[in-house]
Amino acid sequence: MAYVVTDACVRCKYTDCVDVCPVDCFHEGPNFLAIDPDECIDCTLCVAECPVSAIFAEDDVPAEQKVYIQLNAELSKQWPTISQSKAPLPDHADWAEQSGKLPHLQRE
Repeated sequence: MAYVVTDACVRCKYTDCVDVCPVDCFHEGPNFLAIDPDECIDCTLCVAECPVSAIFAEDDVPAEQKVYIQLNAELSKQWPTISQSKAPLPDHADWAEQSGKLPHLQRE
């Protein structure tokens, strides 16, 4: 069972999860990350690191987000591997706050 990046990552793209991944299974797209299910070793380290709770075990992906299972599998084959954290997208704070994805976010 692999882990899956879901919609809470879209337009935020925090990369805290990347630093703890022991097998470099994350791939970076233009507005979110994807996990390669063939590389993921189910270590669960990334789950706790995601500040927007965007990562789920494949069996635990919410029903309305099941499409992300296939998206992660497909896009991880197309996008480059990311193995070091980067700054989140510039508009991540506004989007996360407005969408309720990160209600505890403190503005600087």
